Amino acid sequence: MSRSESVSGPSAAVRNLPAIERLLGEPGLAAALNRRSRGLVTLAARSVLAILRAQLLASGANEAPSTQDICRLIEQHLDLQLTPMPRVINGTGVVLHSGLGRAPIAPAALEAVQRAFGYCLLEVERDAGERKARDSRCCELLRLLTGADSALVVNNNAAATLLILDALGRGREVICSRGELVEIGGSFRIPEVMEASGVKLVEVGSTNKTHLKDYEQAITERTAALLVVHTSNYRIVGFTEQPALAELAALARKHGLPLIHDLGSGSLLSPEELGIGDEPPVARSLEAGADVVCMSGDKLLGGPQAGIILGASALVTRMRSSPLARAMRVDKLTVAAMEATLQLYLDRDNLRTTHPVIRMLTSTREQLRPAAKELLGLLAGLNGCEARLVELDSETGSGALPTLQLPSVGVALTGLRAPQGLAKRLRHQSPALFTRIIDDAVCVDVRTLLPGEAPIAAAAIRSALDKAR
Repeated sequence: MSRSESVSGPSAAVRNLPAIERLLGEPGLAAALNRRSRGLVTLAARSVLAILRAQLLASGANEAPSTQDICRLIEQHLDLQLTPMPRVINGTGVVLHSGLGRAPIAPAALEAVQRAFGYCLLEVERDAGERKARDSRCCELLRLLTGADSALVVNNNAAATLLILDALGRGREVICSRGELVEIGGSFRIPEVMEASGVKLVEVGSTNKTHLKDYEQAITERTAALLVVHTSNYRIVGFTEQPALAELAALARKHGLPLIHDLGSGSLLSPEELGIGDEPPVARSLEAGADVVCMSGDKLLGGPQAGIILGASALVTRMRSSPLARAMRVDKLTVAAMEATLQLYLDRDNLRTTHPVIRMLTSTREQLRPAAKELLGLLAGLNGCEARLVELDSETGSGALPTLQLPSVGVALTGLRAPQGLAKRLRHQSPALFTRIIDDAVCVDVRTLLPGEAPIAAAAIRSALDKAR
């Protein structure tokens, strides 16, 4: 192929792409310009044209898409890529889906966040008009719910762990079992968090067995604390051994050291109250003698992203006075959502009704079956596939209760030539529908559908199938 022939191919198609100003004057973008700012539509047009240029050059196509088609692509880009935090329907059955925002917050928490958008009573005490800690109301609730002497709320549990270690152990040694040196989200590992906090890690025991004497033999004048990390995102089973938390608390007291318990996911409810799993509640750790406990706010607690520190007043005060505490503090919207979420736990009898995560985790297969039948009814007469009721297993997600399977039910779309293609088209609906593919069927697990979402999920499925045809 000559140079002139090459130029007349994809380069000509690229040159025929319309200019942005011309596109903005097209009738096909009039509705978008009425709904959005000119600057946002311009940004979408730039992005779409850049994608089209790359596609034309890569494919060797000789013709550019029509102006009408380009306007349609810009509209789609605005809806799917430039809408702030696009809504998603979670049909995966993963309750705490990290990619989809983890815990769906309760309606009461959403109402509290809406109140906090303007001016709100964040750091002012009503009577004297004097300043107070922004998390003070959260801390009152946490003390009431857990029995802790004091509390502190920061922006996530990794921050909580970092702050605890910095305040209690910087420049000294902290002892931790080798079997607890876990990796948390984003590839961060406990040894790296400890290094960042300025403490020296002293590993004891082995991966599967650590004895009380291992801790005692490692204690020196350089020791600042004992650290226990709950392996909330995995389990070691079989030939294992670990001292009870109460034994470690007694050993720590004997040597005048604080015992830190990083619970990871954390829970305010016991397995008996939840009716599932083996996650130790935070109150049990405090009762066993842990001096400081930390946990996540957006996992089993079911609130906004936050790290919660509970423990002895003198120790929590040291953390609160650390310069790091200012850098890790939560914003007013997080405070509002956390307060409202914690208040729900004061009414345990109605918690399943008011708290989405608790409802999703504790619903039985039979309790979910009516929702699956509703979705199945909405999908009657589909073209291109068959919808049928199926039994599934859901999971908690976000590393919480990793071995627990939750018997569930959903709807499977079968007889598809390209299930991956349909799943992708569903993710590109507005709102998007995320699903699971099991045995070449696209499955919607109703456990993670919020009230009123079944008709929206059904509409997304019909739309995606229509586009495929």
